[in-house]
Amino acid sequence: DEVFIPLTVGGGISSLNDIHSLLKAGADKVSINSAAILNPDIIKQSSEYFGKQCIVVAVDAKKEKNDWYVYSHGGMRNTGLFALDWIEKIQELGAGELLLTSMDKDGTKSGFDIDLLESVSKFLKIPVIASGGVGKLEHFYEGVVKGKANALLAASVFHFNEISIKEVKEYLIKKNIEIRL
Repeated sequence: DEVFIPLTVGGGISSLNDIHSLLKAGADKVSINSAAILNPDIIKQSSEYFGKQCIVVAVDAKKEKNDWYVYSHGGMRNTGLFALDWIEKIQELGAGELLLTSMDKDGTKSGFDIDLLESVSKFLKIPVIASGGVGKLEHFYEGVVKGKANALLAASVFHFNEISIKEVKEYLIKKNIEIRL
């Protein structure tokens, strides 16, 4: 009743019933992470039942040696899955969007993981929401231009009033990135 922007809800979703309840309560999209790792069929079932446009699969990736691995449970557990393979699979299963968080960059304010985003953008056809690492305005631009992300997620710079959403939008417009002001 109070929020008039598109709302994506995640956390604790483990069944079609959970998804149904959230969508019925007003969520526009749901984000699934650990449940998808434990039961990949939930991606296929939910995208077929509710439409893939409202199914976001979140992937927390961390680089170890020369590969990115998928982490679950809020980035606490290494699943042993290769991130690029898992991301390709979630696309095949019907995910409508990918919320990709770099665990290496999250909280560092050093910028998005451009290498990870570039690697994913080579084969992914669904929209990518980049997450993890924003610390300054330039990072937003780099996420779109270098990382080829379709959307950007930032938290602490907004929570602590270091950057405003309006500043980000104005900056990106000046850089010729199409965005609604």
